[in-house]
Amino acid sequence: MNPVPNFSLLHNFLLTIDVEDWFQVENLRPWFPHETWPGCELRVERNVHRLLDLFDELGSKFNNSTNPINSLNPTDPTNPNTPFSATFFVLGWIAERLPQLVREIAARGHEVASHGYGHRMCNTLSNEDLKEDLVKSKSILEDILGQKVSGFRAPNFSIDDRVLSLVADSGYAYDSSYNNFNLHGRYGKINLNGQPMAGIAYRLSDSFFELPISNLPFISFPILGLLGTSAHFRHSVIPWGGGAYFRLVPRSIFYSGVRRILERSGAYSFYIHPWEIDPDQPKIRRAPFISRFKHYTNLKETERKLRSMIQELADCRFSCCRDYIGKRPGLTAPGVRARGA
Repeated sequence: MNPVPNFSLLHNFLLTIDVEDWFQVENLRPWFPHETWPGCELRVERNVHRLLDLFDELGSKFNNSTNPINSLNPTDPTNPNTPFSATFFVLGWIAERLPQLVREIAARGHEVASHGYGHRMCNTLSNEDLKEDLVKSKSILEDILGQKVSGFRAPNFSIDDRVLSLVADSGYAYDSSYNNFNLHGRYGKINLNGQPMAGIAYRLSDSFFELPISNLPFISFPILGLLGTSAHFRHSVIPWGGGAYFRLVPRSIFYSGVRRILERSGAYSFYIHPWEIDPDQPKIRRAPFISRFKHYTNLKETERKLRSMIQELADCRFSCCRDYIGKRPGLTAPGVRARGA
């Protein structure tokens, strides 16, 4: 009989989806300002359902496979394993119009978190406007679900120390807005030097924040790239978190990079958008070449590539952010409990 593996040796793949529609992305903002959104075709629901069906299919296969995670006794209360799950960061504007979709995500066993309300760059908003956006989006999701929403991700990773303070002060328990590829013009920056780590997450104390915070401790974990400038990839020179980078980098090279991050950090956070599996979405021909290149390249291959990556990394534990935080030694946050904990 094979011995039961030590779970601490297994890698954690944090699968995250930023739930927004094709016309809400920053690259197309000049052609679709906020006031035009009500007249645009909503395609996000069918695309999210395609992702949910894919995750159900692969999760079922994993549960019936020889994946070493499955040799752990699921009835043992000390078993840290959880089913295949993902975190869906849902835009409040979408949730208002498709509350049934939000409930379906949760009913399928996934975590619902906030992507803000109006997909505005957080680090360009005033304290008052940002706080309104953060609280509004959280309240909409919690009213739909009847349960607490713990996590937030800023549109376009538009984070900074001030924004993070307001996220924590708005009642969230964790943030996943920092992309440590620091050469992108829209990505924000935060200073995590000296903050204690557990896995890829940082446990922030009151001394970190610009504003007084009552919701402590607070957790932040970054989207990791390659070739970090420190032992913990605080900054990277090659983006590797997902999105357009996932679509543009050849399959085998991308998987190899993910493996490298997993081996170095024990966990990897991947993101994708529902519109990235929708090659039939409307095309904005008048957009400049670079915007069209970023948005439309390889859309036909994304779903197949995503399936292949998950199968390639089937030895990982696919978990949502809430479960990773709730069951990771050294990470505790108010309002976060992993399933079964």
